[in-house]
Amino acid sequence: MKQEFKIDGKDLLKKVKELIHEGNIRKLIIKNEEDKVIVEIPLTYGAVGAIIAPVLAVVGALAALLTKCTIVVEKK
Repeated sequence: MKQEFKIDGKDLLKKVKELIHEGNIRKLIIKNEEDKVIVEIPLTYGAVGAIIAPVLAVVGALAALLTKCTIVVEKK
């Protein structure tokens, strides 16, 4: 199952944290305004702590660079 969310870059980190907290995510894809994939992040069920921290660091850096973006979420 796939879901897409179109958001402003400033809201990117908040939305990703919210999605990860909901759980059950297999993969997170972030695309720019031109619909080009910027980053694909595979997440395993139950991923916490040491795995999530670097993901959030990458997303935080992207948020500073993107004005508008799309988050594609693949759930189990």
